[in-house]
Amino acid sequence: MSDFSFDIVSKVEKQALEDAVNQAAREVATRFDLKNSKSSIEQTGADITIVADDEMKLKNVVDILQTKCVKRGVSLKSLRFEKPEAASGGTLRQVIKVEQGIPTDKAKKLVQSIKESKLKVSTQIQDEQLRVSSKSKDDLQKVMALIKSMELDYPVQFVNYR
Repeated sequence: MSDFSFDIVSKVEKQALEDAVNQAAREVATRFDLKNSKSSIEQTGADITIVADDEMKLKNVVDILQTKCVKRGVSLKSLRFEKPEAASGGTLRQVIKVEQGIPTDKAKKLVQSIKESKLKVSTQIQDEQLRVSSKSKDDLQKVMALIKSMELDYPVQFVNYR
């Protein structure tokens, strides 16, 4: 039985995301270059919808949102931008999906990388997270360093370290 463990998760803090979207919406409403435009940004569940008059304004609103997210500690890697589409009134709409959790296929790749490191740890995929356990705290810290050094297309956090 292993003595120490931690979980690798990919989470976006709801409150931080909500704050970022609200701040971005306020800035969009007051910015000079976006005044008298139909530009807006709103969050419904795990999706963020941006509406803008044209591609230039859409890009500006996306930039505002990304800046607010970074300031709030929301990783841009968890935002999946869908293709902008035409909306009513000659506007453009872009939906941004906020991804939570580590999908099984990506978790399997993490497990493979950890196994290839030849560290004495065991890994276990649970729902959308990965549990790593070992008798040695040093090995767990080496796994953390390994994961941090990997080029992942999603954010990861280490939780429940015990």
